[in-house]
Amino acid sequence: MEKRRLSVGTKILLIGGGFWYFGEGMFGPLLAVFTEQVGGDIFSVSWAWSVYLFVYGALSIVIGYYADFFNKGILMVVGYALNAAFTFAYLLVDNPTSLLLVQSGLGVAAALATPTWNALFDEWSSSNVDGYSWGLSEGVASIITAIAILVGGMVVYYFSFTVLFITMGTIQVIATIYQSRILLHEIKHHG
Repeated sequence: MEKRRLSVGTKILLIGGGFWYFGEGMFGPLLAVFTEQVGGDIFSVSWAWSVYLFVYGALSIVIGYYADFFNKGILMVVGYALNAAFTFAYLLVDNPTSLLLVQSGLGVAAALATPTWNALFDEWSSSNVDGYSWGLSEGVASIITAIAILVGGMVVYYFSFTVLFITMGTIQVIATIYQSRILLHEIKHHG
């Protein structure tokens, strides 16, 4: 069996994505508890998650189509940065309506980051390790998110949602900075 090597671009995307999944995953099912704390009910939680998925889904199609005409690395990094900004915006949420606005913003951020991340990952994955690369991508994301959910629960239990959102946002800023390395890597390889 031949030795499997990941390209530098693939490694950058996987590590940066790992940071992002950890920051994002810390909130997970805590959205329901947070929604109740800002005056919402089970219907508000449903709306918040639905709005996020709808905005993310609809804009992923549009952004995915137009991304081929722009620098995907820049679009992805902008999406990561917006995600961090909207995570910090949770600190300002004090009612279900403001929660919907933040969830919409997170949907926009994910629509910028995810299709472009996938396209870049596909581009930088070596053809002889595609299955391995995608297995790492999916497997590591799930494992990191599982750990992050537990850590997020402990942060809220022992501290507060404020500490959670600051921690999440900070981790996502780190992810954005790390992921921006892909821009330098692209310049180095594509000129």
